[in-house]
Amino acid sequence: MRILAYVFIALIVALQFPMWLGKGGWLQVREYDRQVTLQREANARLKARNDALDADVRDLKTGYEAVEERARSDLGMIKHDEVLFQLQTSAAAKKPSPPPAKPAR
Repeated sequence: MRILAYVFIALIVALQFPMWLGKGGWLQVREYDRQVTLQREANARLKARNDALDADVRDLKTGYEAVEERARSDLGMIKHDEVLFQLQTSAAAKKPSPPPAKPAR
C-alpha cells in the first residue's frame, strides 16, 4: 500500500513539474507577462514621441509661423527689415574676481 502511495506521489510530481518549471510553465508565463508589460510601456513612450513629431510635421506643412520660428531659432535668420542686437559679455564679467591675496610677513 505504501508503495502505491509513493507511486501516486511520484506521478503527481511528474505531472506538476512541467506545469510549474517546464516550457510554457507558470514561471515562463510570468516572465512573458513582465516582458509584455515592459514592451507596452516602451510602445506608449514611442507613440507619444511619434504623435509629437506628427503634430510638428503637420504644423510645418500648414503654418507659416512654425517655419519662421524654426528659421529664427535653429538657423539664426532675421527678417529683411529687422535689426538684430547681440550683446556680448566679457569672460571677466561672468566670473567673480578672486579676493586679493594677503601680503606675507
